[in-house]
Amino acid sequence: MIILFFFLAHWFLSLFSQTFFLHRYASHKMFKMNIFWERFFYTLTFLAQGSSFLNPRAYAILHRMHHAYSDTEKDPHSPHFVKDVWGMMIQTKNIYLNYAKYNIEPEEQFRDRYPSWPIIDRIGDSWITRMLFIGFYVWFYATFATQWWMFLLLPIHFLMGPLHGAIVNWCGHKYGYSNHDNDDHSKNSLPLDFLMLGELFQNNHHKKPNSPNFASRWFEFDPTYPVMKVLHWLHIIRIRKV
Repeated sequence: MIILFFFLAHWFLSLFSQTFFLHRYASHKMFKMNIFWERFFYTLTFLAQGSSFLNPRAYAILHRMHHAYSDTEKDPHSPHFVKDVWGMMIQTKNIYLNYAKYNIEPEEQFRDRYPSWPIIDRIGDSWITRMLFIGFYVWFYATFATQWWMFLLLPIHFLMGPLHGAIVNWCGHKYGYSNHDNDDHSKNSLPLDFLMLGELFQNNHHKKPNSPNFASRWFEFDPTYPVMKVLHWLHIIRIRKV
């Protein structure tokens, strides 16, 4: 029971950090917040993603490229130009690292207006830090696991951030239904998207990329949007008018 709770807590905290902070804030600026809260959620993203921490600047650049070149050969993670999901993940990793390590500069249209906290980026990208998180996950399972098969969940903890991205980009551009013709292959995979906190409404999101609510039809539900509304009501964030 403890292992299941730990796995679900890590899954959804990491996923919330990705959809709320990296995607909706860093990439799209769907809302504003002051520097205290920006650094609070920056830290939460680092802790929640742990060994698979994703640099917000590099994430934002890749995601903006994804929208500009959706499902074309210039898309950094389209599933339609690779053999399998692992090939897509490796391609994405290589492009991501070029931006995370400042090996190349992005096109001008993808620059600026993303959060940056260099000290957290350096700590989060350190192999020492990543191995410390991995060591913690292994210790936790060694201490609390009651069945051998529970240890099979450990690789998911190690690669949580990239796995979430792979699920969204692979399934969200291959499987499901479309509400809009976006001149790409984006799909809505789940009408009630609790599994990925709204991220699998890719067709809706590509139609209205700046809308904080990824659901658009009466039977669709984006679980992250009500959380954003509460944070807006509490004056922690200020949602932009679309």
